[in-house]
Amino acid sequence: MKRRLVLAGLLAAPVVHAQGAWPHGRPIRVICPWPPGAANDALARLLAAQLQEKLGATAVVENRTGGAGLIGTQAVLQAAPDGYTLLASAFNTAVMPLVLRNAQFDPERDLEVMARTARAPLVMVMSRTRPQTTLAAMVEAAKARPREWNIAISSLGSAGHLATIDFNRRTGANLDMVAYRGTAPALTDLIGGNAQLLIDPSFALLPAAVDGRVRALGIATAARSPLAPDVPTMAEAGLAGYEFQSWYGVWAPRGTPAEINQRVNVLMQDVMREPAIVARLTGQILEPVTESIADTRRFIAAEISRATELLRSVNYQPE
Repeated sequence: MKRRLVLAGLLAAPVVHAQGAWPHGRPIRVICPWPPGAANDALARLLAAQLQEKLGATAVVENRTGGAGLIGTQAVLQAAPDGYTLLASAFNTAVMPLVLRNAQFDPERDLEVMARTARAPLVMVMSRTRPQTTLAAMVEAAKARPREWNIAISSLGSAGHLATIDFNRRTGANLDMVAYRGTAPALTDLIGGNAQLLIDPSFALLPAAVDGRVRALGIATAARSPLAPDVPTMAEAGLAGYEFQSWYGVWAPRGTPAEINQRVNVLMQDVMREPAIVARLTGQILEPVTESIADTRRFIAAEISRATELLRSVNYQPE
């Protein structure tokens, strides 16, 4: 995650109701606060395409990047709550105020969640320069010689960062965490042997494990994932209940009419059940999600609670 912007006048945003039937001739802006090419962007474009195809709307994706996602998020927070400005983002949206000092908003209060669309379970991978082949053997070796091991973190406050904190706490390994500016440089150092471990989303790490550049030790799911059926769960490897994922969703400004939120939720649930979409996402190592707005709210509340507790446990201070 990158840096900041101060949110001005956020809580004073007026409540504006959609005029006429939604969508009603006006283009819908789908703001993605991340660059083109990533999973966030792909899901934003899928949302825009479905709004056009299923609802006959004109929908345009805007990549408003910067500030670790804060710039694009700010644009949505300050937009009129009329259904014509949507946010297509990820896990980062829920934990942003815990990570960035200038993210002065409450994701549960100041945004209307519309849908969770997809998820990517986290995977732990290890450098091939190490001889261990199982999580148990790795933990034993790391605890015996902790100075010879470290864990790369793709970005502070990421799902992988939280999973790493929990891994250290559960195993008692307390290995040094080294923060990088993204998954690519972290993975490069792992492959080169300059880092030993990395926990990050499956779509970023499984291809490197499949082609033998790193070794997958476990996946952070309750049961083996169809994305990687040969990779044991972290529970199988000895960490019961160890479950982490990166996930993606759609939000709108606070005050957006409930009927619009519900319409987008139903649309995306239907889309995420379509065989062609399921196949496309699975090919990108993503799992479709279909759940109600109420279920998504409960899920996000639990994610925020866990993130808060984990970050406090290591005295993490927002940057």
